[in-house]
Amino acid sequence: MPRKNRSPRADRAQDLAIRALLGAVMALPYERRVPLMGWIASRVIAPLAGWRKRIRANLAHARPDLDPREVARLVRAVPDNVGRTLIEIYSAPELKARVADTPLAGPGLEALRAARAAGRPVVMVCAHLGNFDALRAMMFHNGYALAGLYREMNNPAFNAHYVAALKSIGEPLFATDKRGVTGFVRHLADGGIVGILTDLYNAKGADVSFFGQPAPTSVAACAWAVRYDALLLPCYCLRAPDGLSFRNRIDAPVAHGDPVAMTQEVNDRLEAVVRENMEQWFWIHRRWKPERRRDG
Repeated sequence: MPRKNRSPRADRAQDLAIRALLGAVMALPYERRVPLMGWIASRVIAPLAGWRKRIRANLAHARPDLDPREVARLVRAVPDNVGRTLIEIYSAPELKARVADTPLAGPGLEALRAARAAGRPVVMVCAHLGNFDALRAMMFHNGYALAGLYREMNNPAFNAHYVAALKSIGEPLFATDKRGVTGFVRHLADGGIVGILTDLYNAKGADVSFFGQPAPTSVAACAWAVRYDALLLPCYCLRAPDGLSFRNRIDAPVAHGDPVAMTQEVNDRLEAVVRENMEQWFWIHRRWKPERRRDG
């Protein structure tokens, strides 16, 4: 939700700067704009925004065993993926064309097909890994209307064109406010497919772990799957070595049971994939918040 006491003038100035940067990069061919935006995010935005410090802190918390040289590589590589992802979202026609020939894959694909043939709702639990919106584009291309949730940006001016860019990849999309979440859940209950990014700190979430550290996580995705008898599928969309293409993995379904235990399984499966693709996970956000660790 937007923060209180924001300055409209400051928001407009910030948005103008963002628009100028995006406009300059968007003027380039797709194959040049994506790596350039990655470079800008890694070499310019990351040090100015404090991302490097945050990445180092998160790695020290979750992966203290890493060699310092690997930490230095990730400090550069993680923002690069973030920058590429942002400009890909603003490049919907080219992104959709790029992934059009990428087949859906993974041990959960047949379960997805069977669920849709039977009209059964599906919850796809995803993460800030690779580029989730590339997966959305793949799903739409294959005839699966994957509904998504988005968090409104603090800057309303930026939020307007950011959400428009997300919608150009595919709809429906719902905001994470009361009205939006109600519509999102109704879409699922009516037999739709929804995608939820679950790798976020949630102060009221379950006491589960991620990378062996306490990581309070919302159980909503798993609880909804149980309530509406929806298929629960972890899914990942990973950037290929060329930096422009992607591969997807629709994992085997998570069996219904206690939503907390299901959420822990979702975290464990994601951790295994992140460990193999460290530079593609969003180490910039505050996933653990150890200073808020609960007592007992």
